[in-house]
Amino acid sequence: MADNNKKVPAAPNKKRGGMGEYFRGIKTEMKKVVWPTKKELGSFTAVVLVTCAFFALAFWGIDSGVLAMLRGILGINM
Repeated sequence: MADNNKKVPAAPNKKRGGMGEYFRGIKTEMKKVVWPTKKELGSFTAVVLVTCAFFALAFWGIDSGVLAMLRGILGINM
């Protein structure tokens, strides 16, 4: 017969840190961040702006096409 009375070690109690511990953790993590150079930041910004412009034009085109299609199907004149 198997012994089901084996004791499982209890998980260690984690001590809750205060505000100081929280901000020390933030400081530690911020030291690990690799910040972009000025040149990289400029190129990343350009990529974001071009991507936003592309999607804005794409959605405008799709919206205009759907509107034209609905006007044709429903016979709506404005």
